[in-house]
Amino acid sequence: MEPRDVIRAIAGPTGDIGASFYFVPETVARAKELGLDGFRFYVLGRGGVLGDVESDVVRSAFGYFHPVVVDRMWTSARQVMAPRDAARAYIECAHEHGCRRFADIEGLAAYVDAASTVINTVEGVSMPLFAGVRAEPVPDDLPAAAMHQAMVLREMRGSAHLLALTALGLASHIAHAIRRPNDIELFGWKDDPPKPTDVDRATWDRAEEITDDVVLPGFEALSDAQADALVAGTAAMHAAR
Repeated sequence: MEPRDVIRAIAGPTGDIGASFYFVPETVARAKELGLDGFRFYVLGRGGVLGDVESDVVRSAFGYFHPVVVDRMWTSARQVMAPRDAARAYIECAHEHGCRRFADIEGLAAYVDAASTVINTVEGVSMPLFAGVRAEPVPDDLPAAAMHQAMVLREMRGSAHLLALTALGLASHIAHAIRRPNDIELFGWKDDPPKPTDVDRATWDRAEEITDDVVLPGFEALSDAQADALVAGTAAMHAAR
């Protein structure tokens, strides 16, 4: 497969896999043990790789969300536990989810190898959330490692996409309304819902192309066997998530 074909084949499924542990009962139960609800654990845990920063920093790395929502969730959660501790606990939930869901999948070693090649090749400049989660250690257990790298790949593409939106001058909440129109209220835009235009939609399509360009070096570094393993592993994990 050509590198761009691999990118397109795994982009959507990887997004689903990387987020598949966010609000499962086990993650929500862990949040309660830590004194948080599921949404606050998501915000503090996912953003915690950035460190003990102000909410505007987190919102800049997340995109999409209304700033008031991020500030409320981050600030209140940060009073309960340190962001870096929350990040480690959250990533542990991802690993545990991988162990539960992916233990019977064959070819995970090849998937992890291929994913690691992509992740380690993409430079990551101006992609802080990707850089932050990439810096976290990959576990030795294969199902956990596969989930971990899928999570990192998800943040890689998400960070690259925000970079592309910024380059084209398309506000992230407008982009989110194009991509996920049913989630506008969930992300805090109930009172001021974005109304994308046809020009916005064309710009979003161009942003997707630029996103592919940003991550392309990682996929160009794959051998044919690695590309096949990445696509096959992604499909298997997506089915089992």
